[in-house]
Amino acid sequence: MTDISSQATPNDAPLRDVGGLPARAAALDLLTAALSGRAGMDEGLSHPALAALDGRDRAFARALVMATLRHLGPIDSALQARVKKPPPDKVVQILRLGVAQAFVLKTPAHAAVTTSVDLVAQDRSLQMFKGLVNAVLRGLLREPPQLDDPESMAPSWLYARWRSAFGPDEARKIAAVIAQEPATDLSLKDPARGEALAAKLEAKVLPGGTLRTERRGDLATWPEFAEGAWWVQDASAAIPARLLGVRAGETALDMCAAPGGKTLQLAAAGAKTVALDRSAVRLKRVAENLARMELTAEVAATDAATWPDKRSFDAVLLDAPCSATGTFRRHPDVLWAAKPSDVAGMAAVQSKLLDAAARRTKAGGRLVYCVCSLEPEEGEGQVAAFLGRTPGMTLDPIAAGEGGAPDASVRRDGTLRILPHHIEGGTDGFYVARFRKA
Repeated sequence: MTDISSQATPNDAPLRDVGGLPARAAALDLLTAALSGRAGMDEGLSHPALAALDGRDRAFARALVMATLRHLGPIDSALQARVKKPPPDKVVQILRLGVAQAFVLKTPAHAAVTTSVDLVAQDRSLQMFKGLVNAVLRGLLREPPQLDDPESMAPSWLYARWRSAFGPDEARKIAAVIAQEPATDLSLKDPARGEALAAKLEAKVLPGGTLRTERRGDLATWPEFAEGAWWVQDASAAIPARLLGVRAGETALDMCAAPGGKTLQLAAAGAKTVALDRSAVRLKRVAENLARMELTAEVAATDAATWPDKRSFDAVLLDAPCSATGTFRRHPDVLWAAKPSDVAGMAAVQSKLLDAAARRTKAGGRLVYCVCSLEPEEGEGQVAAFLGRTPGMTLDPIAAGEGGAPDASVRRDGTLRILPHHIEGGTDGFYVARFRKA
C-alpha cells in the first residue's frame, strides 16, 4: 500500500477555514465510501462530487475525512454519550464530520455547526434531525470531548489483539500513532545523493537512507520529481528490499509488486528485475513509475502463486497481501474496514505464496517475506509454519540497523517486528523475515 503517486498531500492546518457546503458534501460521500469496506477510500476519491471541487476545497474535503478517520473511535464515544437512540447512518456521518471540524481541524464553531445542520437539511427525509445535530454539536462545544485517548483510537477487537500480542504499554504506543498526521518519506534512485536531495526537499535522512520531509502540496512540483530522483515510500516499506542486498547483474523477483516501490528499489540497485501482480490496473502504475525513474523491469499481470514461467532467482521478495493493519497512518480507514475473519483468510493466501516463493529461489539465494500487518498470524506464525514444512530454508538473521531496521524491532530470532512508534515521528507497522536456501 505504499503510495508512489503524485497526488497532493494536503496539510490540515491551513485548510481549517476553507471549503463551503459542497466541500462538506463531498467529504460526506468520501467518509461514507471509506467506511463501506476495503478499497472504499480509493473508490470514494474518484467520486464526481469530489472531482468537481477546486483544488483547495478538494484538499479540505480529504483532510476533513482523514481527520475524522484518525479520531473515529473517540468521536464515536463522544457521540454515543449524547445520542441515546442512533439516528440514520447519514446523520451519524454528518455528526462525525462536525466533531472533526470543530475539535481536530479547529474550524470556527459556527461554521462546524451550521454546515453540519445544512448538510442534514439538504436531505428532505432527514430534516427532522436538524435539531438533533445542532443540539449535539453545541453541547460538545460547551463540554469538549477527549479525543486523544489511545485505548479508544482503534476498534476494540483490534486493540485487544495488539494488547495480547505486544503488551498493554506497547499497545497504547501503537494506538497513539493513529491520530498523528504522517510526514512524507522518500526513497532515492541514487542513495549517494541523500544529503544533497535532503537539502533541496527540506528533509532529514533516516537510517537506511530514506528521506523524511514535512513538505506539503502536489508532489509533482517538488524538486527533482520530474527527473525521477525519488519516489514516495514509507520508511518501513523500504527496508525489506534493502535486506535482499541485491547486486548489479543478479536476478530478482518481486512477487506482489504493485504499487511498485520495492520493484524500483531492486531495479535501481542494478538487478534484472521481474515484477508480478494480479492487478493489470495496478501494474500500469508500476510501469509509469519505472518510466519516470528511467528504470527497467519485466512486468507481468499474473497470480504469483501459479505463474507458469519456470525461472528461479538469486533474490525473491514477497510483500504478501495482508490485513494491512500496519498502514493506518496513511490509510486509517483500514482499521474500520478490517474484520477478525480477514486475518485468517489472508494467512491462507500468504502460506500459498510463501511456498511458491521458496520454489522460485535459487539454491544459495535469498528470500525476504514481509507484510504491512501488525497481526502475529500473518508474521511470526506464518514464518514458523513455513520453516516447519520447508526443508532447506533457514532464517538469515537481520542485524539491528541493517537496511535501516530500528534496534527495537529486531526479535531474538533475527526477524523484524516493526511497530509504528519504533521510528520517531511514526512509521508503518511491518513484519520482515529473511531466508537462505541451502
